[in-house]
Amino acid sequence: MANQTYESPSTASTSDAIAAKIDMKFEIVVIPVSDIDRAKKFYQSLGWRLDADYDNGKDFRVIQFTPPGSGCSVIFGKNITAAAPGCAQGLYLIVSDIEAARKELLGRGVKISEVFHDVAGVYAGTDEPYLFGRHRVSGRDPEHRSYRSFASFHDPDGNGWLLQEITTRLAGRIDSTTTTFASTNDLASAFRRAEAAHGEYEKRMGGQRDENWSDWYAAYIVAEQAGTELPT
Repeated sequence: MANQTYESPSTASTSDAIAAKIDMKFEIVVIPVSDIDRAKKFYQSLGWRLDADYDNGKDFRVIQFTPPGSGCSVIFGKNITAAAPGCAQGLYLIVSDIEAARKELLGRGVKISEVFHDVAGVYAGTDEPYLFGRHRVSGRDPEHRSYRSFASFHDPDGNGWLLQEITTRLAGRIDSTTTTFASTNDLASAFRRAEAAHGEYEKRMGGQRDENWSDWYAAYIVAEQAGTELPT
């Protein structure tokens, strides 16, 4: 085995909260599976993009898929990981409309749970664990809050995935100077939310048509994504 050396962290890096200056983009999640071709068929059925299927014909094979709109991919294969098949749990897929996303997966033949939300302040329970503990309440979050509505499914080996609906990020979670959308569906959903909010704004203004609606829409969409105060 080759010798490896590691440098000890400097005092500054351990004592000061200094933001990293070099981009480190999260790229790959390894999924442990027992049947490579079965797993490939399943992830293809989700509509995910097949990026690679390399097989050296002997002792190595790697398959890579990327979910639509995602900057991160999953890989699985032969001699990729020593982890037990099915042990990957709590893998989150972020969506802007959880009902629509669940409906699409159902249409693709995926066995997926009903939409559920958490019980505020209650984390212990008997349900399958997720971000907010082990207590699931049927249905979408009553207040339609970001981060609070989920649906779960598993691949054939039992690796666990969750859909999580996020429409407004918490402050500081993204670069507030940049507004981006991973897909046309996400952008369209943002327009629909802005349209609904703008309709309420026009009612408060006496029902008159807002000639500057496009500026209002733009301000709303940018603020919603950045997690800053929305226009009123």
